[in-house]
Amino acid sequence: MSFKTFASPLRLAIISGLASVGLLVYHSPLFGAEAPVIIAPPALDNPKSAGPLQSVVLAGGCFWGVQGVFEHARGVQRVVAGYAGGEKSTAQYETVSSGATGHAESVKITFDPALISYGQILQIAFSVVHDPTELNRQGPDVGTQYRSAIFYADESQKRIAQAYISQLDQAHAYPRPIVTRVDPLKGFYAAEDYHQDYLIHNPTQPYIAVYDLPKVENFRRTFPELYSGKPVMAHN
Repeated sequence: MSFKTFASPLRLAIISGLASVGLLVYHSPLFGAEAPVIIAPPALDNPKSAGPLQSVVLAGGCFWGVQGVFEHARGVQRVVAGYAGGEKSTAQYETVSSGATGHAESVKITFDPALISYGQILQIAFSVVHDPTELNRQGPDVGTQYRSAIFYADESQKRIAQAYISQLDQAHAYPRPIVTRVDPLKGFYAAEDYHQDYLIHNPTQPYIAVYDLPKVENFRRTFPELYSGKPVMAHN
């Protein structure tokens, strides 16, 4: 079930009204905003070095917020919202929303490895993008399509991701064990055009204002050296 689709009309009306008069309290648990988790960088990472652009596919709940955060990351060249984990034939929003396709709402992040490392991208994801201890859900959105997952493109990405999860669990960085899946990337399928850059184009939409804009602000505060106030766009 997606809060975006099936939210109570009354609650949406209340949230919309509060947003319209500037009364949303972003750090109140009532409205779903999560505080960032301050975590150490990965002990195992690829060193920053000049080379071809690289990409990583991540899932961490609704792709609107995940895309919106990473579009503000220095060194990231493009972020595309889409689907991963299922077949191409079922990579449509309405079908994926059923939770029966194997897909997760995901983003494909293309980045310059001289400016930001794969490990730093994972650190951002685990710190401010989502809660990696929530199983098959994020915040108000429930279902396997909202699972936490890293889809690795090669053995190096797999090794770094698994080592980082182990590092964070051993350090008890969270009150519960991390449930993030580390799966091979079998395909990534871009979402419909209306989903791309959704946070940037719809900053006053109630779901964005309540659940996703606080993530961008947490990113700015927690990783000022990696934050860019000029976001990249999937659609220029």
